[in-house]
Amino acid sequence: MTISLQFCNITVNDVDESISFYRDALGLEVRNDVASGGFRWVTLGSSSQPDVEIVISQPHAGRSQADGDSLQELLTKGVLPMLIFRTDDLDAAFEKAQASGAEVMQEPIAQSWGPRDCAFRDPSGNTVRISQAPAV
Repeated sequence: MTISLQFCNITVNDVDESISFYRDALGLEVRNDVASGGFRWVTLGSSSQPDVEIVISQPHAGRSQADGDSLQELLTKGVLPMLIFRTDDLDAAFEKAQASGAEVMQEPIAQSWGPRDCAFRDPSGNTVRISQAPAV
């Protein structure tokens, strides 16, 4: 038996604004855009990982009112799980994300556990880290 990651979900306030960040600032490609019940689910991915997609949707998409409200509260607080991307050129990735107007949380630094990384908030306040493996 084999198992692999196919989708990872990110909750956002504004799907179009988030598409601009993940596509234009991080370089992901939009793969699917599905409308259903007044909401949208958009998948994005990287050509370097063709079998993995990130799904972005609003808090109430496909959820009860109470669950959507709870998720919205967590999104507003900025406490939803972070996303961590890997790159082979951290400085270029940082410059591109910074130029998009994303809120910088941490400029590129070498971490004590090995990689260099930086951190941003996406337009909805989710933490996005970008990491580069240490030179060998």
